Amino acid sequence: MSENLAAAVSPNQTLRGGRIRVALRKNFGGYLFIMPWLVGFFLFEAGPLLGAVGLSFVDWKFVGPPNWVGLENYQEMFGNELFYTSLYNTFYYTFIAVGAQLVVALIAAMVINQRVWGINFYRVAFFIPSIVPAVGLAYLWMWIYNPEFGLLNAVFDAISLPRQRWIYLPQYAKLAYIFMSLWGVGGTMVIFLAGLQGIPEVLYEAASIDGAAWWARFRFVTIPMLTPVIFFNLVLGIIGSFQIFTAGFLMTNGSPQHSTLFYVLYLYRSAFEDLQFGYASALAWVLFLIVVFFTLIQFRLSGRWVYYEN
Repeated sequence: MSENLAAAVSPNQTLRGGRIRVALRKNFGGYLFIMPWLVGFFLFEAGPLLGAVGLSFVDWKFVGPPNWVGLENYQEMFGNELFYTSLYNTFYYTFIAVGAQLVVALIAAMVINQRVWGINFYRVAFFIPSIVPAVGLAYLWMWIYNPEFGLLNAVFDAISLPRQRWIYLPQYAKLAYIFMSLWGVGGTMVIFLAGLQGIPEVLYEAASIDGAAWWARFRFVTIPMLTPVIFFNLVLGIIGSFQIFTAGFLMTNGSPQHSTLFYVLYLYRSAFEDLQFGYASALAWVLFLIVVFFTLIQFRLSGRWVYYEN
C-alpha cells in the first residue's frame, strides 16, 4: 500500500519541483537586477527596523549598555502630553492636506490635459515645483511667510488687508503648512494626467450623445474611471503626510506653542536631542502601526468605491 501511495505522490512532487526550477531559471535575470535593492533593504531597512523593536524595550542613551525596561517606554509615551499633541497635529495636517492636494492636483491635471498650443511648457511649469529640494522649499516659504518682508504680506499690503504672522501664530501655523503643501502636488498631478489620458474617448462621446453636460460627464465618467488613480494617490498621500518632518523642523521647530510639533519631529527630538533612543524607537513603531492601520482601512473600503474596468 505504501508503494502505491509513493507512486501516486511522486509524479506530482516531481512536476511541482520541475515547475519551481523552471520559474527560477525564467526569473533569474529579474532577481539579479533587484539584488542590489534587496541587499540594501535587508542591510539598511529591515535590519534597523527589527533592531528598533528591541530598542523600544530598553533605556539607552547611546553611551553605555542598554538597560531593559520592558513596556516602560510605551507607558511613558501614552502618559506624555506631547505625544498626544504631536499626534493631533499630524492627524490635522494629514486629513486636511491630503484632501486638498488631491483636489488641486486633479484640477491641475484637467487643465494641462487640454489640447492647446504650448501645453508641454505648462505641464513642465506645473511639475517643476514638486522636485524642489525639501530644504530649499522650506527656506523659500519662510521668506514668503515672513511677517516683516514676506511676499504674502506684501500682497496683503497691496490689497489693503492686515498683515498676518502666519506660521508664527498657533491658530494659523498648521493651515500655513497645509497651504504650502499644495506647492508640491506636481507628482500627484502627473499621475492624474496619466489616468485622464487613459479614459476612452468613446465614453465621453456616448455621454454627449445622451445629452450629458460637462458636469455630468465629469461626475459619471471621469470620476468613476479615475477612482483607481484616486485610491493610489490617497494611499501614498496619507503615508507621506504622516511623515512630515523637514518643513516643521526647519521653519518653526514645533513652535509656536507646539502647534507644529508633528509626530516625526517629536520622534527626532526624543532621539537626538533628549537621547532617549528606546523611547524614540517605541514612537517609531507606534507610527508604523498607525500607518499600517489606516492603509488597511483604505484597502478594506476600496471595494465600495474604486471601480476597475476589468
